[in-house]
Amino acid sequence: MDILDIIGKKRDKKELTREEIHYFIKHYVDGEIKDYQASALLMAIYLNGMNDLEISYLTDEMKNSGDTLDLSDIPGIKVDKHSTGGVGDKVSLVLGPMVASLGAKLAKMSGRGLGHTGGTLDKLESIPGCRIDLSEEEFKKQVREIGIAIIGQNEELDPADKKLYALRDVTGTVASIPLIASSIMSKKLASGADSILLDVKFGSGAFMKNMKDARKLAVTMVNIGKNLGKDVKAEVTDMDQPLGYAVGNNLEVKEVIDTLHGHGPKDLTELCLNSGSIMLVQAKIFNNENDAKIALKENIQNGKAFEKFVEFISRQGGDKEYLYHPEKFEVASNIIELYSKKAGYVNRIDALTIGESSMKLGGGRETLDDIIDMSAGIVLNKKIGDKVEKGELIATLYTNKDNTEEIEKNVIEAFDIKKTFKPNKFEGILIE
Repeated sequence: MDILDIIGKKRDKKELTREEIHYFIKHYVDGEIKDYQASALLMAIYLNGMNDLEISYLTDEMKNSGDTLDLSDIPGIKVDKHSTGGVGDKVSLVLGPMVASLGAKLAKMSGRGLGHTGGTLDKLESIPGCRIDLSEEEFKKQVREIGIAIIGQNEELDPADKKLYALRDVTGTVASIPLIASSIMSKKLASGADSILLDVKFGSGAFMKNMKDARKLAVTMVNIGKNLGKDVKAEVTDMDQPLGYAVGNNLEVKEVIDTLHGHGPKDLTELCLNSGSIMLVQAKIFNNENDAKIALKENIQNGKAFEKFVEFISRQGGDKEYLYHPEKFEVASNIIELYSKKAGYVNRIDALTIGESSMKLGGGRETLDDIIDMSAGIVLNKKIGDKVEKGELIATLYTNKDNTEEIEKNVIEAFDIKKTFKPNKFEGILIE
């Protein structure tokens, strides 16, 4: 077997065998196949695609390229959730305690934010003392005892993905559904969960810009699960405006606290209830989503979901006083209120612009080495469909930086305000 033959087959639109994909992954991770040869194969895949079976083989070989996490000694069905990323996406911090409060076992490895999207780990670290570097044994012990742990990704998991992603980034082959799907799913499968719920977002603030491509990616990843014997479901959701009102790390944690107390934003609350009900059925704790959703609402109202959040953060070293008293969180020195220049209805909020603006205020990072200001970000005062009067407050910026005039202008322009409003009837799609 030879890498040139494998490149040639995919160049000629032929199907690769499992043995050929195994050969490529093994010898690329070992360094025997060079970057320029791997680049040629990636481009052939980008141009000619892969069928579901090839993608499943690729995913499985990537998953097996390094360590895998064995969660079999934790009783019950272990659940995981993954979002393809969005602006203001703090779902894991709400959803995890909600499902854990009803007996689900959420064992989750997360990443950091980069560019306009925020990372779950950064939000956790905005809570003073909170650790994301638990050992494997600490991680499993915590899931076993309280039903939830969220930590940073193990560097020994899926080394093939790390090498291939870096190569895709510099060879123009990022936007390939077979390569995106295998990247996401290989990491998720290596993390050891029994069932996985995916949230595939589309819109200006998401990686997938339209519903058609998001649906295609979702179907591809669900099919990987079927081919590899895993329970995988996927929601396709809209990211044409930020999720919730808050964008920025400790601002989002405050919104998590509000949501777990039952007075969070409607869009965030509904997404967490929908996702949570699916996960509880996957965990076989409920037989149907309706009963699961009723129980989730009850645990928000009776305080059990919030208390599970406190228990989870406390076990990872976080200072629970900040959760009971969110006013203790650091507040940025510059608070800038922005007002609408016209009257009408909000038809759209450019999530990409809001995310990039939050990053420039200090709330995100352009490179992994950048230091985040945990107090920086944006809080929206209006969402799509809201009526706005001229001169009314539409957003508040939080930053420790000066000279923010251009950012202020961009945030105001991100609000598309028209005289009339036509509702978008898209309510999400479940792929199973």
